[in-house]
Amino acid sequence: MIIVLRTDATEKQIIRIRAKIAGAGLTPHISKGVERTIMMVVGDERVLDQAGMETMPGVDRVMSVLPPYKLASRDFKPEDTIIKVRGVSIGGKKLCVMAGPCSVESEKQLISVAKKVKKGGANILRGGAFKPRTSPYAFQGMGEDGLKILAAAREATGLPIVTEVMDTRTIALISKYADILQVGARNMQNFELLKEIGEYKIPVLLKRGLSSTIKEWLMSAEYIMSRGNHQVIMCERGIRTFEDSTRNTLDLSAVSVVKHLSHLPVIVDPSHGTGKWRWAIPMSKAAVAGGADGLMLEVHEKPEEALSDGDQSLLPEKFAKLIKELKPIAKAVGRAI
Repeated sequence: MIIVLRTDATEKQIIRIRAKIAGAGLTPHISKGVERTIMMVVGDERVLDQAGMETMPGVDRVMSVLPPYKLASRDFKPEDTIIKVRGVSIGGKKLCVMAGPCSVESEKQLISVAKKVKKGGANILRGGAFKPRTSPYAFQGMGEDGLKILAAAREATGLPIVTEVMDTRTIALISKYADILQVGARNMQNFELLKEIGEYKIPVLLKRGLSSTIKEWLMSAEYIMSRGNHQVIMCERGIRTFEDSTRNTLDLSAVSVVKHLSHLPVIVDPSHGTGKWRWAIPMSKAAVAGGADGLMLEVHEKPEEALSDGDQSLLPEKFAKLIKELKPIAKAVGRAI
């Protein structure tokens, strides 16, 4: 249920409306737009009398919401959401570029790459301290030591950091260091993890699951938002299909579809989407042309020695060249990078 408030609704009236909703055992969420203020009611709406709500002072009208992803839908918030992280905007006219190695391997390695991606045009540093790997014998990340190195790289460059969280037991720890919590593709439907992350007020980068539909992806965002954290960034990173020429099949149509259905920003990860640095370059250009709000790219100084995902990592000079080539494309679609 959506309650559209009158433009002249007083704070006292809004408090009374919220109290009535809470008294019915439901949760109210307020979205203040440019032209109107909306109150989304989450829970079993049948216990609330719609006709009675419409007669309350301060209420303009009451509407039902059809999509199951209520808070993530444009019915709840018609305007695009712009998430700000240490002065960097995700969403809006300026595109965001997240770049860095797949894994944090050493302080020297990360700080060197961080300085180079910043010079090349990145405004957020990515790096994994905890790594989900297909093989239990593969490098699993440096854990808290990796988080400390990420923090040191942020200190050295000023770049905010995004890193993955895999377990409810490590959310509090990672939140002490990270500026953005990344939920990887394998955990997109780890609902206990999503609910716990929703209790924190840190922006969340939510990657699309390996075989997930767009509706399932948005419902995962809803899990986070239903707990109070509305700072969700959607990330298309390819889905599993019958095609085996690339690591995944990068679904760029998802950018347009999600931006039509939802107000949340959408970025694209062409590194995981293709699995090869060679294909990540043209797919980055296609993503920007297709309306993505940003990119996430893997960059490594010595990809042949990388402890994970070396094949899909760009050299710093190739990354810098790509950013230059993206500028006219961004300009052509009314964006900047």
